[in-house]
Amino acid sequence: MYEIVKAGGIMMLPILFSSVVAIAIIIERLWTLQRSKVLPTDLFEKVWQWVEGNQLEDRHLTALQQNSPLGKVLAAGLANRNQPREVLRESIEDAGRHVAHEFERFLNALGTIAGMSPLMGLLGTVLGMIRTFNAITSQGIGNPSILASGIAEALVATAAGLMVAIPSLIGYRWLRRYIDNLVVDMEKEAIKLVDAATRYEHK
Repeated sequence: MYEIVKAGGIMMLPILFSSVVAIAIIIERLWTLQRSKVLPTDLFEKVWQWVEGNQLEDRHLTALQQNSPLGKVLAAGLANRNQPREVLRESIEDAGRHVAHEFERFLNALGTIAGMSPLMGLLGTVLGMIRTFNAITSQGIGNPSILASGIAEALVATAAGLMVAIPSLIGYRWLRRYIDNLVVDMEKEAIKLVDAATRYEHK
């Protein structure tokens, strides 16, 4: 591994650093955005107990906000459950946008890595070719080892940049889609539960 990094030249350092950051972001987001953490199954039962017992108070809404991302969306809807349906839906969607913004933390950095890694690899390629041509200029083409090292630097840097960019781009696209689905599911569940709670209270 060390020999490969050494052969790739100076641009291998930022490329390797980018790979470590990309892996860390993907692992952190997957851990943080586990469906069981974002959409806890016991939350609906707890809220419904409050509604049935006519115990839904401000302190419960505060506890909901601190419970989970779904709790934040539910709290926004329940706080406006006596408002017209348009206001209710808007409050839930607004809370969903704020939650989505939190979900997308570090994703811009991951997308930047996916875009920059090939460019860093290309820069490494250019530097390697410059080194090769300098060697030809100063020593001619009689020393193949010098030429080979320059060409190796160019090829290894390109390959390393692509090897970082491709998984980073896949992770970025997948996480974006996953987050969009989570937000939509949260909004659907929140509207369904708040509608049911409103109908129950008006009986």
